Amino acid sequence: MKLNWNQLKTAIAVVVAAGAMAATAVHAQAQKPIKIGEINSYKAQPAFLEPYKKGMELAVEEVNAAGGINGRKLELFTRDDNANPGDAVRAAEELISREQVDVLAGSFLSNIGLALTDFAKQKKFFFLAGEPLTDKIVWQNGNRYTFRLRTSTYMQAAMLVPEAVKLKKKRWAIVYPNYEYGQSAAQTFKDLMKAAQPDVEFIAEQAPPLGKVDAGSVVQALADAKPDAIFNVLFGADLSKFVREGNTRGLFKDREVVSLLTGEPEYLDPLKDEAPNGWIVTGYPWYGIQTPEHKAFFLAYQAKYKDNPRLGSVVGYSVIRSLADGIKKAKSTDTEKLIAAFSGLEVLTPFGKVTYRALDHQSTMGAYVGKTANRSGAGTMVDYKYLDGAKYFPSDDEVRKLRAAP
Repeated sequence: MKLNWNQLKTAIAVVVAAGAMAATAVHAQAQKPIKIGEINSYKAQPAFLEPYKKGMELAVEEVNAAGGINGRKLELFTRDDNANPGDAVRAAEELISREQVDVLAGSFLSNIGLALTDFAKQKKFFFLAGEPLTDKIVWQNGNRYTFRLRTSTYMQAAMLVPEAVKLKKKRWAIVYPNYEYGQSAAQTFKDLMKAAQPDVEFIAEQAPPLGKVDAGSVVQALADAKPDAIFNVLFGADLSKFVREGNTRGLFKDREVVSLLTGEPEYLDPLKDEAPNGWIVTGYPWYGIQTPEHKAFFLAYQAKYKDNPRLGSVVGYSVIRSLADGIKKAKSTDTEKLIAAFSGLEVLTPFGKVTYRALDHQSTMGAYVGKTANRSGAGTMVDYKYLDGAKYFPSDDEVRKLRAAP
């Protein structure tokens, strides 16, 4: 059939209009922001999570200033979980249904991290756990939808155990907050110590509720047991009360202490002139890290906030950087494509390059191990070194068995 001139012009116009509509749709998709839904215990754990949020916001600002991801800007939606797993799950539901976020991230407390890990599995939705430390998130309760950034309890305990063994102390006491993170850290330390030093004895344990430590009775119970050394897992206000009471009652005099997290500025700074000397700790000596990637982060953070970064700042920043790199690699926010992209993903963080292991979705972010020192009435870390997280895992076969466990 032949078309007359008017019919031909109409057909051409239809084709041009359709092409324009398609181009507009592609352009609109390219301009649509990537929405990150982030859930955390902001009100309950402000010491860590206020700097954490600042770190996230700095990373979002940097990514967007560089043109976004594949032409799309990042948009951050945060929700407070009230330190309650049920509230965290409800917040996740709301972020997905109402805000239509593309990915979920966050959590600080390990029990909440586990609740969101299970939610991700049930909803088949991508979740990057930033901070919760329990090993279960990537091992016993791990699933294909959940990845974790921060160095786990196993990894940090494995970093501390060689230093603990060097002390050549036989009788140990342990104090930890009685919830998932504390239980996990304490058990891992005991298991690794028994393997490394078969004659070790654990003669006393104190497990006060998180945020409700009766420091006087805890310190007295530990003192009565007369241990050679103490493994401490308390943090935040619980740590401050424990240190104050321990100093008052002489618990730490002539007694070695190995302490998880105590070198983090969030928890060491508030101790001020009560900061202990000689504790073996994991932490973040921001004042002494001279690597190019940390210098760049430090200067950008200080310029924006007129403050020094905390460890939370590093974690929050690295969460966003991980998501940005993963989405860029996947060229999509589709869950299955993100899972494929994150498996083996390499990300440059303020602590250097980390890799998200395909085996268990745990990143290889390491930690600084050193000793505390009280310098002019302020706590600091000395004799520290950075330990690469990639060197502190169980064997691959052990990890596979843990992930396959019912």
